[in-house]
Amino acid sequence: MAVSVGLALGLLVLACGGSDTADQVAGTSTAAPTTTGIDATTDDDLAMVDSVSIAPATAGTTDTTVHVVGSQDGAASATDAGDTASVDDGGDRDGPSTEAADASATVGSTTVADASGAAEEPPAMAMPFGSAGAIAAYEAAARDSRRTPNDQLVLYPVVRIDGDFAPKSVVASGTGLYFAQNMMYRHTISVLDHRKELVATIEDSVDLRKFGYDVAGDVYRGSPVEAAFTSDGSFAFVSNYRMYGPGYDPEAGSDSCGRDQGQDSFVYRVSATTLEIDRVYPVGPVPKHLAVTPDDRLLLVSNWCGFDVTVIDLAADETLATVDVGRHPRGITVTSDGKTAYVAVMGSTGIAVIDLSALPAGGIPPGAAGVPAATYIRDVGISPRHLVLSPDDRTLYATLNGEDAVVAVDLGSGEVIRRVETGRAPRTMDISTDGTALYVVNYKSHTMSKIRTHDFAVLQEFDTAPRPIGITYDPFSEEVWVSTYSGPIHVYAEGD
Repeated sequence: MAVSVGLALGLLVLACGGSDTADQVAGTSTAAPTTTGIDATTDDDLAMVDSVSIAPATAGTTDTTVHVVGSQDGAASATDAGDTASVDDGGDRDGPSTEAADASATVGSTTVADASGAAEEPPAMAMPFGSAGAIAAYEAAARDSRRTPNDQLVLYPVVRIDGDFAPKSVVASGTGLYFAQNMMYRHTISVLDHRKELVATIEDSVDLRKFGYDVAGDVYRGSPVEAAFTSDGSFAFVSNYRMYGPGYDPEAGSDSCGRDQGQDSFVYRVSATTLEIDRVYPVGPVPKHLAVTPDDRLLLVSNWCGFDVTVIDLAADETLATVDVGRHPRGITVTSDGKTAYVAVMGSTGIAVIDLSALPAGGIPPGAAGVPAATYIRDVGISPRHLVLSPDDRTLYATLNGEDAVVAVDLGSGEVIRRVETGRAPRTMDISTDGTALYVVNYKSHTMSKIRTHDFAVLQEFDTAPRPIGITYDPFSEEVWVSTYSGPIHVYAEGD
Protein backbone atom coordinates (compact mmCIF):
# COMPACT_ATOMS: atom_id res chain seq x y z
CA MET A 1 0.00 0.00 0.00
CA ALA A 2 1.26 3.50 -0.75
CA VAL A 3 0.49 6.68 1.10
CA SER A 4 0.42 10.11 -0.50
CA VAL A 5 2.43 12.99 0.82
CA GLY A 6 -0.84 14.73 1.57
CA LEU A 7 -2.00 11.85 3.74
CA ALA A 8 1.35 11.69 5.49
CA LEU A 9 1.13 15.36 6.32
CA GLY A 10 -2.40 14.97 7.55
CA LEU A 11 -1.64 12.38 10.20
CA LEU A 12 -1.46 13.82 13.71
CA VAL A 13 -0.45 12.41 17.06
CA LEU A 14 -1.98 12.71 20.49
CA ALA A 15 0.16 14.45 23.03
CA CYS A 16 1.36 12.06 25.73
CA GLY A 17 2.02 13.25 29.25
CA GLY A 18 4.77 11.71 31.31
CA SER A 19 4.58 10.58 34.88
CA ASP A 20 6.99 11.81 37.52
CA THR A 21 10.49 10.45 37.11
CA ALA A 22 12.10 8.44 39.87
CA ASP A 23 14.02 10.61 42.31
CA GLN A 24 16.96 8.24 42.32
CA VAL A 25 18.14 5.58 39.90
CA ALA A 26 18.87 2.28 41.53
CA GLY A 27 22.08 0.56 40.51
CA THR A 28 24.01 3.76 39.82
CA SER A 29 27.55 4.45 40.96
CA THR A 30 29.78 7.49 41.33
CA ALA A 31 32.66 5.51 39.82
CA ALA A 32 33.34 6.21 36.15
CA PRO A 33 32.25 3.42 33.78
CA THR A 34 34.70 0.95 32.29
CA THR A 35 36.82 2.29 29.44
CA THR A 36 39.57 -0.31 29.05
CA GLY A 37 39.85 -1.63 25.51
CA ILE A 38 36.93 0.42 24.18
CA ASP A 39 37.46 2.25 20.93
CA ALA A 40 34.97 5.06 20.52
CA THR A 41 36.68 6.56 17.49
CA THR A 42 33.98 5.16 15.20
CA ASP A 43 31.64 8.12 15.54
CA ASP A 44 32.85 9.02 12.03
CA ASP A 45 32.46 12.79 12.14
CA LEU A 46 35.65 13.06 10.11
CA ALA A 47 35.21 9.82 8.16
CA MET A 48 34.08 11.60 5.01
CA VAL A 49 36.93 14.11 4.73
CA ASP A 50 38.81 12.03 2.15
CA SER A 51 35.85 9.99 0.94
CA VAL A 52 34.60 9.98 -2.63
CA SER A 53 31.10 9.11 -1.46
CA ILE A 54 30.16 12.77 -0.95
CA ALA A 55 30.00 14.79 -4.12
CA PRO A 56 31.78 18.15 -3.88
CA ALA A 57 29.60 21.22 -3.53
CA THR A 58 28.93 23.02 -6.79
CA ALA A 59 29.33 26.76 -6.56
CA GLY A 60 26.03 28.54 -6.94
CA THR A 61 24.02 25.31 -6.90
CA THR A 62 20.89 25.36 -4.77
CA ASP A 63 18.75 22.86 -6.67
CA THR A 64 17.07 20.21 -4.58
CA THR A 65 15.05 17.36 -6.03
CA VAL A 66 12.35 15.25 -4.42
CA HIS A 67 12.02 11.68 -5.65
CA VAL A 68 8.65 10.19 -4.74
CA VAL A 69 8.94 6.59 -3.65
CA GLY A 70 6.35 3.92 -4.42
CA SER A 71 5.67 1.14 -1.95
CA GLN A 72 7.73 -1.28 -4.04
CA ASP A 73 10.84 0.92 -3.80
CA GLY A 74 12.82 0.62 -0.60
CA ALA A 75 9.99 -1.59 0.60
CA ALA A 76 9.82 -2.58 4.21
CA SER A 77 10.49 -6.15 5.21
CA ALA A 78 8.98 -7.57 8.36
CA THR A 79 11.73 -9.21 10.40
CA ASP A 80 11.97 -11.12 13.62
CA ALA A 81 13.49 -9.49 16.65
CA GLY A 82 17.25 -9.75 16.49
CA ASP A 83 17.57 -10.05 12.70
CA THR A 84 20.43 -8.08 11.20
CA ALA A 85 21.50 -7.17 7.71
CA SER A 86 24.60 -8.85 6.32
CA VAL A 87 26.78 -6.26 4.58
CA ASP A 88 30.52 -6.61 4.11
CA ASP A 89 32.96 -3.79 4.81
CA GLY A 90 33.09 -2.86 1.14
CA GLY A 91 29.43 -1.90 1.38
CA ASP A 92 30.34 1.26 3.29
CA ARG A 93 30.93 3.12 0.05
CA ASP A 94 28.58 1.34 -2.32
CA GLY A 95 25.49 0.53 -0.31
CA PRO A 96 21.93 0.13 -1.59
CA SER A 97 19.95 3.09 -2.86
CA THR A 98 16.22 3.75 -2.81
CA GLU A 99 15.93 6.29 -5.59
CA ALA A 100 12.35 6.49 -6.81
CA ALA A 101 11.25 5.44 -10.25
CA ASP A 102 7.55 6.24 -10.21
CA ALA A 103 7.40 10.01 -10.29
CA SER A 104 9.30 13.06 -9.17
CA ALA A 105 8.77 16.73 -8.56
CA THR A 106 11.33 19.48 -8.38
CA VAL A 107 11.26 21.29 -5.08
CA GLY A 108 9.82 24.74 -5.54
CA SER A 109 6.98 23.61 -7.77
CA THR A 110 3.39 24.13 -6.67
CA THR A 111 2.53 20.45 -6.57
CA VAL A 112 3.94 17.31 -5.02
CA ALA A 113 3.44 13.98 -6.74
CA ASP A 114 2.12 11.05 -4.76
CA ALA A 115 3.43 7.50 -5.01
CA SER A 116 1.13 6.62 -7.91
CA GLY A 117 2.42 9.52 -9.97
CA ALA A 118 -0.69 11.67 -9.54
CA ALA A 119 -0.15 15.29 -8.60
CA GLU A 120 -1.64 16.62 -5.41
CA GLU A 121 -1.82 20.17 -4.16
CA PRO A 122 -0.05 20.51 -0.81
CA PRO A 123 -2.52 20.88 2.05
CA ALA A 124 -3.59 24.48 2.54
CA MET A 125 -2.05 26.06 5.59
CA ALA A 126 -3.99 28.75 7.43
CA MET A 127 -0.80 30.26 8.84
CA PRO A 128 2.95 29.95 8.34
CA PHE A 129 4.70 26.94 9.80
CA GLY A 130 6.75 27.83 12.83
CA SER A 131 4.30 30.45 14.09
CA ALA A 132 2.65 30.25 17.49
CA GLY A 133 -0.72 29.94 15.78
CA ALA A 134 0.45 26.93 13.79
CA ILE A 135 1.64 25.21 16.96
CA ALA A 136 -1.69 25.85 18.70
CA ALA A 137 -3.61 24.58 15.67
CA TYR A 138 -1.58 21.39 15.57
CA GLU A 139 -1.97 20.79 19.29
CA ALA A 140 -5.73 21.35 19.11
CA ALA A 141 -6.06 18.94 16.20
CA ALA A 142 -4.00 16.36 18.07
CA ARG A 143 -6.23 16.63 21.14
CA ASP A 144 -9.36 16.29 19.05
CA SER A 145 -8.18 13.22 17.13
CA ARG A 146 -7.94 9.64 18.23
CA ARG A 147 -5.21 7.72 16.47
CA THR A 148 -3.73 4.26 16.27
CA PRO A 149 -0.56 3.63 18.32
CA ASN A 150 2.61 3.85 16.26
CA ASP A 151 3.52 0.21 16.82
CA GLN A 152 0.26 -0.73 15.06
CA LEU A 153 0.89 1.59 12.11
CA VAL A 154 2.90 0.77 9.01
CA LEU A 155 5.83 2.95 7.97
CA TYR A 156 6.03 3.76 4.26
CA PRO A 157 8.77 5.41 2.19
CA VAL A 158 7.44 8.69 0.82
CA VAL A 159 10.26 10.67 -0.79
CA ARG A 160 14.00 10.86 -1.17
CA ILE A 161 15.36 14.40 -1.24
CA ASP A 162 18.58 15.02 -3.16
CA GLY A 163 20.52 18.26 -3.04
CA ASP A 164 23.73 19.90 -1.95
CA PHE A 165 23.73 18.01 1.34
CA ALA A 166 26.23 16.08 3.44
CA PRO A 167 24.11 15.89 6.58
CA LYS A 168 25.48 14.54 9.83
CA SER A 169 22.05 15.02 11.37
CA VAL A 170 18.50 16.10 10.62
CA VAL A 171 16.21 17.45 13.34
CA ALA A 172 12.51 18.40 13.23
CA SER A 173 11.41 21.64 14.87
CA GLY A 174 7.91 20.30 15.56
CA THR A 175 6.51 23.26 13.63
CA GLY A 176 7.16 22.18 10.06
CA LEU A 177 10.87 22.93 9.68
CA TYR A 178 13.76 20.48 9.42
CA PHE A 179 17.41 21.43 9.99
CA ALA A 180 20.12 19.31 8.32
CA GLN A 181 23.66 19.94 9.61
CA ASN A 182 26.32 19.55 6.91
CA MET A 183 29.51 19.62 8.99
CA MET A 184 32.75 20.99 7.48
CA TYR A 185 31.87 19.28 4.20
CA ARG A 186 29.55 22.11 3.26
CA HIS A 187 29.87 24.60 6.17
CA THR A 188 26.09 25.00 6.04
CA ILE A 189 22.78 24.19 7.67
CA SER A 190 20.09 23.18 5.16
CA VAL A 191 16.56 24.17 6.21
CA LEU A 192 13.63 22.34 4.63
CA ASP A 193 9.91 22.67 5.27
CA HIS A 194 6.91 20.34 5.45
CA ARG A 195 6.55 20.43 1.66
CA LYS A 196 10.10 19.04 1.33
CA GLU A 197 11.24 22.38 -0.07
CA LEU A 198 14.65 23.85 0.66
CA VAL A 199 13.73 27.20 2.21
CA ALA A 200 17.20 28.35 3.28
CA THR A 201 20.87 27.45 3.30
CA ILE A 202 22.47 28.99 6.37
CA GLU A 203 26.21 29.56 6.08
CA ASP A 204 28.12 28.75 9.27
CA SER A 205 30.21 31.95 9.06
CA VAL A 206 29.99 34.38 11.98
CA ASP A 207 31.69 37.57 13.11
CA LEU A 208 32.65 36.65 16.68
CA ARG A 209 33.50 40.27 17.47
CA LYS A 210 29.87 41.17 16.81
CA PHE A 211 28.99 38.82 19.68
CA GLY A 212 31.49 40.40 22.06
CA TYR A 213 34.54 38.15 21.60
CA ASP A 214 38.00 39.66 21.33
CA VAL A 215 39.41 37.76 18.36
CA ALA A 216 41.85 38.53 15.60
CA GLY A 217 39.73 37.90 12.55
CA ASP A 218 36.51 39.15 11.03
CA VAL A 219 34.84 35.97 9.88
CA TYR A 220 34.99 32.54 11.45
CA ARG A 221 33.43 29.36 10.13
CA GLY A 222 32.04 26.47 12.11
CA SER A 223 31.17 22.88 11.18
CA PRO A 224 27.56 22.08 12.16
CA VAL A 225 27.10 18.66 13.79
CA GLU A 226 23.80 18.40 15.65
CA ALA A 227 20.80 20.59 16.50
CA ALA A 228 18.22 20.86 19.27
CA PHE A 229 15.11 23.08 19.33
CA THR A 230 13.33 24.95 22.06
CA SER A 231 9.97 23.46 23.01
CA ASP A 232 8.04 25.86 20.76
CA GLY A 233 10.41 25.42 17.82
CA SER A 234 11.32 29.11 17.78
CA PHE A 235 15.07 28.61 18.14
CA ALA A 236 17.56 25.92 17.17
CA PHE A 237 20.91 25.40 18.88
CA VAL A 238 23.61 23.98 16.60
CA SER A 239 26.95 22.54 17.72
CA ASN A 240 30.15 23.07 15.71
CA TYR A 241 32.75 20.30 15.64
CA ARG A 242 35.52 22.90 15.38
CA MET A 243 35.97 26.52 14.35
CA TYR A 244 37.93 27.79 11.37
CA GLY A 245 39.67 31.15 11.26
CA PRO A 246 42.57 33.16 12.76
CA GLY A 247 43.77 31.51 15.97
CA TYR A 248 42.12 28.17 15.24
CA ASP A 249 43.94 25.05 14.10
CA PRO A 250 41.95 23.48 11.23
CA GLU A 251 43.14 20.05 12.38
CA ALA A 252 42.31 20.54 16.07
CA GLY A 253 40.28 17.81 17.68
CA SER A 254 39.39 14.44 16.24
CA ASP A 255 37.20 11.43 16.88
CA SER A 256 40.19 9.73 18.56
CA CYS A 257 41.19 12.65 20.79
CA GLY A 258 42.29 12.45 24.39
CA ARG A 259 41.02 14.75 27.11
CA ASP A 260 41.21 18.42 26.15
CA GLN A 261 42.92 17.70 22.85
CA GLY A 262 41.50 20.24 20.47
CA GLN A 263 40.20 23.77 20.89
CA ASP A 264 37.06 25.11 22.47
CA SER A 265 34.25 25.75 20.03
CA PHE A 266 30.86 27.47 19.87
CA VAL A 267 27.19 26.57 19.71
CA TYR A 268 25.09 28.78 17.44
CA ARG A 269 21.52 29.86 18.15
CA VAL A 270 19.46 30.12 14.98
CA SER A 271 16.11 31.92 14.87
CA ALA A 272 13.44 29.79 13.19
CA THR A 273 11.76 33.02 12.09
CA THR A 274 14.66 34.84 10.44
CA LEU A 275 16.77 31.71 9.80
CA GLU A 276 19.82 33.63 10.93
CA ILE A 277 22.46 33.00 13.60
CA ASP A 278 21.63 35.50 16.33
CA ARG A 279 23.71 34.32 19.29
CA VAL A 280 26.75 32.15 20.05
CA TYR A 281 27.70 30.23 23.20
CA PRO A 282 31.24 29.12 24.12
CA VAL A 283 31.58 25.39 24.81
CA GLY A 284 34.35 22.80 25.07
CA PRO A 285 36.42 21.05 22.40
CA VAL A 286 34.53 19.11 19.71
CA PRO A 287 30.95 19.62 20.92
CA LYS A 288 28.52 17.07 19.57
CA HIS A 289 25.04 16.39 20.92
CA LEU A 290 22.75 18.96 22.53
CA ALA A 291 19.56 18.88 24.57
CA VAL A 292 17.24 21.64 25.78
CA THR A 293 15.33 21.07 29.01
CA PRO A 294 11.53 20.94 28.54
CA ASP A 295 11.11 24.30 30.28
CA ASP A 296 13.68 25.86 27.88
CA ARG A 297 15.78 26.95 30.86
CA LEU A 298 18.97 24.98 30.24
CA LEU A 299 20.99 23.86 27.23
CA LEU A 300 23.29 20.86 27.64
CA VAL A 301 26.17 20.18 25.25
CA SER A 302 28.42 17.11 25.22
CA ASN A 303 32.08 18.01 24.57
CA TRP A 304 33.63 14.96 22.90
CA CYS A 305 37.26 15.94 23.51
CA GLY A 306 36.55 17.68 26.82
CA PHE A 307 35.14 14.51 28.40
CA ASP A 308 32.49 16.76 29.92
CA VAL A 309 29.10 18.44 29.47
CA THR A 310 28.56 22.19 29.33
CA VAL A 311 25.35 23.36 31.01
CA ILE A 312 24.18 26.77 29.79
CA ASP A 313 21.57 28.96 31.50
CA LEU A 314 19.53 30.23 28.55
CA ALA A 315 17.84 32.97 30.55
CA ALA A 316 21.15 34.46 31.66
CA ASP A 317 23.02 33.42 28.48
CA GLU A 318 25.95 32.13 30.49
CA THR A 319 27.56 28.83 31.42
CA LEU A 320 26.08 27.44 34.58
CA ALA A 321 28.50 24.53 35.06
CA THR A 322 30.82 22.10 33.30
CA VAL A 323 30.34 18.52 34.49
CA ASP A 324 32.95 15.80 33.95
CA VAL A 325 31.34 12.60 32.66
CA GLY A 326 34.08 10.48 31.07
CA ARG A 327 35.71 9.61 27.77
CA HIS A 328 33.90 10.79 24.62
CA PRO A 329 30.41 11.80 25.75
CA ARG A 330 27.76 12.04 23.05
CA GLY A 331 23.97 11.52 23.28
CA ILE A 332 21.97 13.45 25.89
CA THR A 333 18.36 13.18 27.01
CA VAL A 334 16.51 14.97 29.81
CA THR A 335 13.55 13.89 31.93
CA SER A 336 10.21 15.62 31.40
CA ASP A 337 10.55 17.52 34.70
CA GLY A 338 13.95 18.87 33.64
CA LYS A 339 15.68 17.61 36.79
CA THR A 340 17.85 14.79 35.44
CA ALA A 341 20.04 14.42 32.36
CA TYR A 342 21.43 11.16 30.97
CA VAL A 343 24.61 11.22 28.88
CA ALA A 344 25.93 8.39 26.71
CA VAL A 345 29.65 8.02 27.41
CA MET A 346 30.69 6.46 24.14
CA GLY A 347 34.24 5.63 25.24
CA SER A 348 32.86 3.36 27.96
CA THR A 349 30.12 0.91 28.85
CA GLY A 350 28.09 3.31 30.92
CA ILE A 351 25.70 6.24 30.98
CA ALA A 352 26.35 9.33 33.11
CA VAL A 353 23.54 10.77 35.23
CA ILE A 354 23.58 14.50 36.03
CA ASP A 355 21.36 15.95 38.75
CA LEU A 356 20.39 19.27 37.17
CA SER A 357 18.37 20.28 40.20
CA ALA A 358 21.59 20.35 42.25
CA LEU A 359 23.23 23.03 40.09
CA PRO A 360 23.23 26.42 41.84
CA ALA A 361 21.27 29.15 40.08
CA GLY A 362 24.23 31.52 40.04
CA GLY A 363 26.51 29.10 38.24
CA ILE A 364 29.91 27.64 39.10
CA PRO A 365 33.12 29.11 37.64
CA PRO A 366 35.23 26.70 35.55
CA GLY A 367 37.54 24.68 37.78
CA ALA A 368 35.82 25.78 40.96
CA ALA A 369 34.66 23.32 43.57
CA GLY A 370 30.99 22.60 44.01
CA VAL A 371 30.05 21.03 40.69
CA PRO A 372 27.88 18.00 41.53
CA ALA A 373 29.60 14.82 40.40
CA ALA A 374 27.88 12.65 37.84
CA THR A 375 26.77 9.19 38.83
CA TYR A 376 26.68 6.27 36.40
CA ILE A 377 24.46 3.49 35.17
CA ARG A 378 27.09 0.83 34.64
CA ASP A 379 27.53 -2.08 32.24
CA VAL A 380 24.91 -1.00 29.73
CA GLY A 381 27.02 -2.15 26.78
CA ILE A 382 29.97 -1.15 24.62
CA SER A 383 30.00 2.39 23.24
CA PRO A 384 26.51 3.73 24.02
CA ARG A 385 25.92 6.54 21.53
CA HIS A 386 22.36 7.87 21.42
CA LEU A 387 19.70 8.04 24.14
CA VAL A 388 15.94 8.59 24.29
CA LEU A 389 13.51 8.33 27.19
CA SER A 390 10.07 6.75 27.32
CA PRO A 391 7.24 9.29 27.79
CA ASP A 392 6.87 8.26 31.45
CA ASP A 393 10.64 8.65 32.11
CA ARG A 394 10.86 5.10 33.44
CA THR A 395 12.78 3.48 30.57
CA LEU A 396 15.95 4.71 28.91
CA TYR A 397 16.78 3.46 25.41
CA ALA A 398 20.37 3.42 24.13
CA THR A 399 22.05 2.50 20.86
CA LEU A 400 25.24 0.47 21.38
CA ASN A 401 27.54 1.37 18.53
CA GLY A 402 30.09 -1.22 19.70
CA GLU A 403 27.64 -4.14 19.94
CA ASP A 404 25.31 -3.56 16.96
CA ALA A 405 22.39 -3.43 19.36
CA VAL A 406 19.74 -1.30 21.03
CA VAL A 407 18.96 -1.77 24.72
CA ALA A 408 16.25 -0.72 27.14
CA VAL A 409 17.31 0.21 30.68
CA ASP A 410 14.85 0.16 33.56
CA LEU A 411 15.63 3.34 35.49
CA GLY A 412 14.16 1.95 38.69
CA SER A 413 16.76 -0.81 38.85
CA GLY A 414 19.46 0.47 36.50
CA GLU A 415 19.37 -2.89 34.70
CA VAL A 416 19.16 -3.69 30.99
CA ILE A 417 15.76 -5.32 30.49
CA ARG A 418 15.55 -5.65 26.69
CA ARG A 419 18.04 -5.94 23.87
CA VAL A 420 17.83 -6.35 20.10
CA GLU A 421 20.34 -6.33 17.26
CA THR A 422 19.16 -4.00 14.51
CA GLY A 423 22.15 -3.85 12.17
CA ARG A 424 25.79 -2.89 12.10
CA ALA A 425 26.71 0.25 14.06
CA PRO A 426 23.33 1.62 15.16
CA ARG A 427 23.83 5.35 15.56
CA THR A 428 21.02 7.85 16.03
CA MET A 429 17.54 6.96 17.28
CA ASP A 430 14.22 8.65 17.94
CA ILE A 431 10.98 7.60 19.63
CA SER A 432 7.33 8.10 18.71
CA THR A 433 5.41 10.50 20.93
CA ASP A 434 3.28 7.69 22.31
CA GLY A 435 6.43 5.73 23.20
CA THR A 436 5.42 2.56 21.33
CA ALA A 437 8.03 2.68 18.54
CA LEU A 438 11.72 3.43 18.11
CA TYR A 439 13.33 4.43 14.82
CA VAL A 440 17.03 3.59 14.44
CA VAL A 441 19.61 4.13 11.68
CA ASN A 442 22.24 1.42 11.20
CA TYR A 443 25.29 3.15 9.77
CA LYS A 444 27.25 0.20 8.38
CA SER A 445 24.22 -1.83 7.27
CA HIS A 446 22.79 1.14 5.34
CA THR A 447 19.37 0.54 6.87
CA MET A 448 16.71 2.06 9.11
CA SER A 449 14.76 -0.07 11.59
CA LYS A 450 11.44 0.40 13.35
CA ILE A 451 11.26 -1.34 16.73
CA ARG A 452 8.28 -2.02 19.00
CA THR A 453 9.29 -0.87 22.46
CA HIS A 454 7.32 -3.28 24.66
CA ASP A 455 8.99 -6.44 23.34
CA PHE A 456 11.77 -5.08 21.05
CA ALA A 457 10.44 -6.81 17.95
CA VAL A 458 11.91 -5.32 14.77
CA LEU A 459 8.73 -4.45 12.92
CA GLN A 460 10.21 -3.07 9.69
CA GLU A 461 13.52 -2.46 8.00
CA PHE A 462 14.34 -0.21 5.05
CA ASP A 463 17.39 0.08 2.84
CA THR A 464 18.74 3.62 2.68
CA ALA A 465 21.42 5.46 0.76
CA PRO A 466 24.90 4.64 2.09
CA ARG A 467 25.79 5.60 5.65
CA PRO A 468 22.57 6.69 7.34
CA ILE A 469 23.70 8.77 10.30
CA GLY A 470 20.82 10.96 11.56
CA ILE A 471 17.11 10.44 12.19
CA THR A 472 14.24 12.50 13.54
CA TYR A 473 10.59 11.74 14.25
CA ASP A 474 8.10 14.56 13.64
CA PRO A 475 5.10 14.06 15.96
CA PHE A 476 2.82 16.38 14.02
CA SER A 477 3.29 15.03 10.49
CA GLU A 478 3.93 11.43 11.63
CA GLU A 479 7.03 11.45 9.45
CA VAL A 480 10.48 10.00 10.01
CA TRP A 481 13.37 11.79 8.28
CA VAL A 482 16.73 10.05 7.78
CA SER A 483 19.95 11.86 6.83
CA THR A 484 22.79 10.01 5.13
CA TYR A 485 26.45 10.94 4.83
CA SER A 486 26.23 10.08 1.13
CA GLY A 487 23.85 13.01 0.67
CA PRO A 488 20.19 12.02 0.27
CA ILE A 489 17.55 12.59 2.94
CA HIS A 490 14.84 9.92 3.13
CA VAL A 491 11.33 10.66 4.39
CA TYR A 492 8.93 7.97 5.64
CA ALA A 493 5.39 8.29 6.94
CA GLU A 494 3.29 6.23 9.34
CA GLY A 495 -0.08 5.07 8.00
CA ASP A 496 -2.85 2.58 8.76
